[in-house]
Amino acid sequence: MNTQLRNPGTDGEVPLTEAEFARIARIAKAGWGLSLESAKRPLIRSRLGRRLKVLGLPGFDAYCDIVESGDAQECDHFVSALTTNVTHFYREVHHFDLLEKEVLPGLLERARKGERIRMWSAGCSTGQEPYSLAASILAQSRDAARYDLRILATDIDTAVLKTAQEGLYDPKICIFPTPEHEARIFGDRPSDAASARPGQRPVRPELKQLITFRRLNLVQPWPFTGRFDIIFCRNVVIYFDKPTQMQVWTRFAELLNPGAHLLIGHSERITAPADVGLVTAGITAYRRQGPIAATARK
Repeated sequence: MNTQLRNPGTDGEVPLTEAEFARIARIAKAGWGLSLESAKRPLIRSRLGRRLKVLGLPGFDAYCDIVESGDAQECDHFVSALTTNVTHFYREVHHFDLLEKEVLPGLLERARKGERIRMWSAGCSTGQEPYSLAASILAQSRDAARYDLRILATDIDTAVLKTAQEGLYDPKICIFPTPEHEARIFGDRPSDAASARPGQRPVRPELKQLITFRRLNLVQPWPFTGRFDIIFCRNVVIYFDKPTQMQVWTRFAELLNPGAHLLIGHSERITAPADVGLVTAGITAYRRQGPIAATARK
């Protein structure tokens, strides 16, 4: 490791060479499937440069040495710096309209009959997506927690998962399509009621009963084999290259029950969905149908 302190650039930040950026890109792709374009080099320099200052490192190669050593805490910082967590409650509300009108009634009927119902928020960020899903479920069935119906919420970033598990939100980021949607999440309580942090808004506790939060890397083996009835994966694969995206879509399709739905981000599309056993079911919505083509498994 070169410990000689590099002279900072004219903006006071440590320079990021092309070779160093290429190394960072290789680490991000190999470990987390993230595809870093050269246009992002100034942003990466700025974000990871903050870690250099915190750790007192001379340059980006020294930082890469730490990440490649497997330091769990610094790997978390690395991923957080390379991704952006932008979300809000009932984001892309048309997905929730689809679920409430066409999907949830049937799933709840199956749940009342004793069937197992599972839903997955993949890339749940700070939790607004799974809490919105839970709120939609409870709006249709107040006693949903009595049934074998649960939501798995996963993300690779431990920092955002901590926020999600706490279920406490700054009022400034609590944006909703309608006051009704807001009441589903927070009820009628004042913003600091029942909260360990004055000024923070706690989600209704019954929402938490339906959700399990876990850390998960989408490009590594998944620790479950059971099938899902709904999978959200919105604005996540935009960080992956095309081959990795197709692999993720295929793996999702394999875990969907027949007739189950996959909901993706507004800027995302699945090319040739039939190749992975999916059919279009609405705006950025797909439904599992039929066997998966053998070519899609390769």
